[in-house]
Amino acid sequence: MSLRLAINGYGRIGRCFLRALQESPVAHNFQVVAINEPANLESMAYLTRFDSTHGRFFGQVELGDSALVIDGKTIAVSHQRQPEQVDWRAQGIDLVVEASGCYGQRQELARFLAAGCPRLLLSHPANSAADVDATIVNGVNQQTLNGSEKLVSAASCTTNAIVPILCLLDREIGIDQVLLSTLHSVMNDQPLIDGYHHDDLRRTRSAMQSIIPISTGLARGVERLLPQLAGRVQAKAIRVPTLNVSAIDLTISTRRAISAAAVNQLLATAAQGPLANLLAYSKAAHASIDFNHDPHSAIVDGSQTRCGGSHLVNLFVWFDNEWGFANRMLEVAHHWSHRWANQDN
Repeated sequence: MSLRLAINGYGRIGRCFLRALQESPVAHNFQVVAINEPANLESMAYLTRFDSTHGRFFGQVELGDSALVIDGKTIAVSHQRQPEQVDWRAQGIDLVVEASGCYGQRQELARFLAAGCPRLLLSHPANSAADVDATIVNGVNQQTLNGSEKLVSAASCTTNAIVPILCLLDREIGIDQVLLSTLHSVMNDQPLIDGYHHDDLRRTRSAMQSIIPISTGLARGVERLLPQLAGRVQAKAIRVPTLNVSAIDLTISTRRAISAAAVNQLLATAAQGPLANLLAYSKAAHASIDFNHDPHSAIVDGSQTRCGGSHLVNLFVWFDNEWGFANRMLEVAHHWSHRWANQDN
């Protein structure tokens, strides 16, 4: 029997999650039966059909009575702004995908549970590790789920992109220090033209006219997943005026002597083996648009690998910050559902 899913927040990630599910080989295991989104139903239907980044939706989208009807299946739609205003219990939900990004503390997330949501999967990192029962990056620690969890975070798109690579490199060659610079596409917290909408003064500037440094919690997110690197990770983020697909410029100092060719071979082998479907490797002459709608967590551009001496390595990593992450969320939901099903049995 299909597990019943709900999506809270039908923005970029919420819509990508639904589309990823439609295109996934595990789609038969899940059924989205409810969406809670403040926007009106007509706009929701329109932005499901037509997407400037990922193209037209290949299925059929129709309006129902307070519902979206997708390929003949009815999805009840509510427009509440508070989680306790939705009766999740009455809808028989097995899992709510929290894609609004508005809740990060345990007491806030507990409001979903109190309203009848049995389990919550976050599309963003919690404020602290203690605010959720687990933070999962597929390919790194999904095996730690045991099915008893109620609150799980799928971390962030950048964490999913870089943590599997760091985990591999630390295991194989040892890492002393990590420097990360994310080149991230524009996001909805930036204005098209200068405005007063944000306390971070840089985010008051036009997203489409400038390259804009912003604050980031990526170092904290990496250390949450790889505690052996605690105190050895530094990160910064720069927003760039592109619609989608981001990159990470990664520099590490290594404990073992290594060459660029050896690092590339290590990553190329992992992409064909233990990290297949999560990590890809290429030496083609790429531009960012080449990876739009790419489901991998990360794509290593081997043509850009450099070494400074024998203990300093620089890598360039591409990732679709929407589509790749939506697919990882789906995989976490799939793996977690097997764990709780086994526990129930």
